[in-house]
Amino acid sequence: MGLFQAIVTIVVFSCSYLAHANGSGNDNGNGNGLELIKQEFECNMYQGKWVFDFSYPLYNSSACPFIRKEFDCIKYGRPDHLYLKYRWQPTNCELPRFNGKSFLKRFKGKKMMFIGDSLSLNIWQSLICMLHAAVPNSNIIRQQLNNNTISSVTFQDYNVSVMLFHSLYLVDVDEEKIGRVLNLNSMRNGNLWKNIDVLVFNTWLWWYRRGPKQPWDYLKVEGEIVKDMDRMVAFRTALTTWARWVDSDVDANKTKVIFQGISPSHYNGADWNEPGVKNCMKQTEPFIGPVYPVGLPEAVFVVKEVISSIKKPVHLLDVTALSQFRKDAHPSSYNAFRGMDCTHWCVAGLTDTWNELLYAALIA
Repeated sequence: MGLFQAIVTIVVFSCSYLAHANGSGNDNGNGNGLELIKQEFECNMYQGKWVFDFSYPLYNSSACPFIRKEFDCIKYGRPDHLYLKYRWQPTNCELPRFNGKSFLKRFKGKKMMFIGDSLSLNIWQSLICMLHAAVPNSNIIRQQLNNNTISSVTFQDYNVSVMLFHSLYLVDVDEEKIGRVLNLNSMRNGNLWKNIDVLVFNTWLWWYRRGPKQPWDYLKVEGEIVKDMDRMVAFRTALTTWARWVDSDVDANKTKVIFQGISPSHYNGADWNEPGVKNCMKQTEPFIGPVYPVGLPEAVFVVKEVISSIKKPVHLLDVTALSQFRKDAHPSSYNAFRGMDCTHWCVAGLTDTWNELLYAALIA
């Protein structure tokens, strides 16, 4: 089986392979004493349920020196800890338990980059904490590169760099005489990205921002300047620019490309059958039910459609549906700013599961 499949949500696992990959929970990653099972079956890692698991979380957030104050819920007083005790259980297989040492050995000498908005920051910080927990005494270097556009954490003993490139839209925002122009057909930063070994892209959060929070004044589409346009159309256009770049510039023999799926927020209780609830405050348990009531956001279908048009291998980290259930996993007011945040996620927490799914996709 190839590393990534054209049908991005389906990953074929062999049980024997999973037994080996999942050994990190019991064998410290050396693979000894594992029972091999030969049966093979198709498994969609992104279909399943949340189960209570006393062995979680995967690390102690207070021991991780990398967590920003926006996401450090325990440090800023969150009193309930049940949200840390849930494990994602796919319906027809076992999700490999994350093995930080194995991850670092597999990617020795390589670079991984998360490219996107603050939700890329969220998952990046989670992965660094997971790796740090596996090798707490490793030599680690933190750097700001390329005029501070890239944040990098390098595990020197393995020569593995995990980087973050901040980009709200993936496409360019240019300063022109008329003001800030969001160019839906331009992606100059691709030259900085294309030689990285693993690329994890993300964009969506900022596409409907308006007023003072909107970081552009005009849009440019096929050379034409417009004041505004349908935001979903703009999102699709920018993603198509990114897709064309993947096909034209990425060397699939060297670089693995992943798109980090749409992350849900929880500001409207009617979405999970609690009308009148206005945010995620006091939510301490996941939504229980086979299907999240409000359904998937339209952006999910746009992402899947665009990815399906790409000729080169791209894996969708399809976390939307499983994250919708986790109304309990946001910082809410437990952050340094005491603002209500039902968009991002506590670290430790849900983003650790995103990284377990990422790990599974990379080693498949």
